[in-house]
This record gives sequence, C-alpha cells and structure tokens, in this order.
Amino acid sequence: MKVAFTTSDGTHIDTHFGVAKEIDVYEVSKDGFNFVETLTFEGDLEAAEHEDKITPKMEAIIDCKIVYVKAIGTPVGNKLTKQGVTLVRAQEYDRVPDILHMLVKSCNGDAPPLLRKALLQEENDFAYSHDEE
Repeated sequence: MKVAFTTSDGTHIDTHFGVAKEIDVYEVSKDGFNFVETLTFEGDLEAAEHEDKITPKMEAIIDCKIVYVKAIGTPVGNKLTKQGVTLVRAQEYDRVPDILHMLVKSCNGDAPPLLRKALLQEENDFAYSHDEE
C-alpha cells in the first residue's frame, strides 16, 4: 500500500497539505517499507489560487491509501476521503520513520482503528486484482 507524508525534511510531518512543496511516498507491506519518490510542487504555493495548488497534489497522491499531514483544509480532506484516501493529522512528535515501522507492524497484526479501514481496503483491492488475473 502506498503511504504519503507532507514533509519539509523527510523526517518530520510538518507541512500543511495546501502549501507542501514536497510529499514523500513510500510503499508499505508486511515485509517492510521502501521509499518510492518525492513529489515536488513548484511555485509560490502560499500565493497560488486554491485550485491551482491543490488539484495537482490531489491527483499526485490519489493512489495512496494513507496520507499523513500536519493539517489539511476540510473541503480538500473531504474530496480525498471520498476517493478512498485515509487522512491522518500527525502530532508534533510524529516522525516518518516511526510511523513507517508502526504501519509495518499494523500490517502484521492488529491495526489501530483509524488504520484498520485503509488496511482492509488494501487487502480487498489486492483480492480483486488477483481474481482478475
């Protein structure tokens, strides 16, 4: 499953979704996690029109099951949730490596309630794609 983080340094989840210049994407499974890519967004995101800065980000992370953010606006959050993305607001002490390790553990056992839905959805998606082969 793909997981994304709004981050300015690759470690801390310290950026509001709307003004994030970088979003790190990882692939997480029962076996561990791998860095996939850093999505980069250019320009003055603070001054850009709302749709000009949000639409490309939403399109870029739509295949992620979980997105960790410092904050996100309600309308954007609702749109992503309707697309099947689970949003998590990170706490100040949350760090990307710690969350990745926690997600791997969750894939191998009991997941916290907030993540259970995303993990179950991922399993269902895999089952359907496997059936189609």
